[in-house]
Amino acid sequence: MHKSNRFLPNASSPLALAALSAAVAVALVAPGMAHASAFQLHENSAQAMGRAYAGSTTAGGDVSVVANNPAAMSDLNGTYMQADITAINFSAKFSGSAHDVTGQPIGGGNGGDAGTTLPVPALAIATKVSDRVNLGFALGVPFGFQTEYDNNWMGRYDAIKTSLRSYDATLSASFKVNDEWSVGASAIAERTDADLTNAINFNAVGLGIQQGIATNAATQVAAAVAQIQAAVAAGVLTPAAAQAQIAAISAQAQQQAGAAAAGVAALTPPGVDGYAAVKGHNWAWGWQVGTYWKPTANDRVGLNYRSRISHDIHGTANFTTTAGYDLLLANPQLSGSIPPFQHTEGTARLTNPAVATLSYWHQEDKFGLGADVSWTQWSVMRSLTLNYANAGQPATVLPFNWRDTYYIAVGGEYYATSQLTLRAGVSVDQAPMTASNRDPRVPDGARRMLAFGIGYKASKNFEINASYAHIFVSHAGVNGAVSATGDVLTGSYNDYGNLLSLSAQYKF
Repeated sequence: MHKSNRFLPNASSPLALAALSAAVAVALVAPGMAHASAFQLHENSAQAMGRAYAGSTTAGGDVSVVANNPAAMSDLNGTYMQADITAINFSAKFSGSAHDVTGQPIGGGNGGDAGTTLPVPALAIATKVSDRVNLGFALGVPFGFQTEYDNNWMGRYDAIKTSLRSYDATLSASFKVNDEWSVGASAIAERTDADLTNAINFNAVGLGIQQGIATNAATQVAAAVAQIQAAVAAGVLTPAAAQAQIAAISAQAQQQAGAAAAGVAALTPPGVDGYAAVKGHNWAWGWQVGTYWKPTANDRVGLNYRSRISHDIHGTANFTTTAGYDLLLANPQLSGSIPPFQHTEGTARLTNPAVATLSYWHQEDKFGLGADVSWTQWSVMRSLTLNYANAGQPATVLPFNWRDTYYIAVGGEYYATSQLTLRAGVSVDQAPMTASNRDPRVPDGARRMLAFGIGYKASKNFEINASYAHIFVSHAGVNGAVSATGDVLTGSYNDYGNLLSLSAQYKF
């Protein structure tokens, strides 16, 4: 190794540098993806979930409208408090294969079940302050997801753990224009937290360094050859002497570069991994506006628009390296030209999408029927740019190329008695990604949901609700997800979800 040091400065290749850059970038902002597509959540109402969220803001008697359509608060006469808790059980099992940048298979299993069971709480309070004005406050989790694979699975260089949460505090107001029309608006304070991990393929990083050594040696030989040829042209050297010098320099460079590359290869063998752990957070503001229309005594229509919310995520990254790579870093002639994999910071703008929802409800004495259509602007996730605290490190741009999605639900209620309500509904939900851009951090697919619910009015002022839903997820293929070090994951996911929601509502 010592003899080859002259060829080590600036030996790293773009692959090696990208390993650090992309590991931080993906970990800082990988969307973690839950009932709605990607990482969007609707779970703030057990009542609405029992109808698959059909008539989510128009069925009436649901305080979650504080967060879902503030205009609909005009139907809440009095002061209400509603607390919901939803257990989300999501299963994601991968089957497939993986290979490294040289085409060699990557060992490890399929990762186990990457899904988990998580609680999603929600709280809403609404009060009528005059004949025309209602005010409300809500706490909820509109975006969130978590996946976690076995540490040694074949896709560990793409993802091990992904945890994303967006927490909202919403302040809403509604104004009743007349008996048919109401309008409303909300101010939203949102905090987003990200906690992500993945393995680092130091064998691939070592291959990049070896490529850099070869390139650096070739560059130095080319420079020496140019000088010798200039000397021949000036008559200082004979062609025969020049050829001898070129041959000697080339042989020495090849020997030294080979020794250096062999030393790097010995210190970065296959199967020896590092580890990256990243955390980031940010507070940001958003808004929403809504309208509520009663065209007849039995029909209600709501339209709500929630703004996109952009977060300038600030994150920190910590790395665990290997003993062999630490020896490379300890070489003063090499340490400045290879990724240090040390604590660093970065910022990236992550945008939670805008959502528009049209909700309809028809009411009869013994039953009610409703429908919802929602549009989510996932196309804001086209690409993401990460800027580093180290000014000498170039920004990293990651493509996502997600597309907008629609959610459609139909459902209803049957009033068995004056106290007991039965609910059911179905829905379909598009996925924002396809097999060509699906990532193991968010192994989502198109969804279909079947939901059932029950409500019981225990007294004039107290009501409880419970709902269950099963989510059927379409085939979620992965057509070559590529990690920061060029490792390729190919296969498919078998996903499904179960939701159980409970709520209690009290009218003061």
